[in-house]
Amino acid sequence: MANIASAEKQNRKMIKHRARNRAAMAKIRTAVKAARAAVDEKAAEAAALVKTAVAVVDSAVSKGILKRNTASRYVSRLTTRKAS
Repeated sequence: MANIASAEKQNRKMIKHRARNRAAMAKIRTAVKAARAAVDEKAAEAAALVKTAVAVVDSAVSKGILKRNTASRYVSRLTTRKAS
């Protein structure tokens, strides 16, 4: 338990940031999972779902939730799977 005012404030900030990051990661995982499933099933909307997943991943990078190389890896794997 924090005893100093600045530490208490940092804990409050950490709780908010953690909630935001967890929600964003859940959104990323859902989008990527849907895109992978659509590509594997060769669904008609696969291209649209991949495009949406890439946009969600890129948005997470701009918000500082994912590192650039991690996002690049996600996007690369999705597009490679779509191409084959």
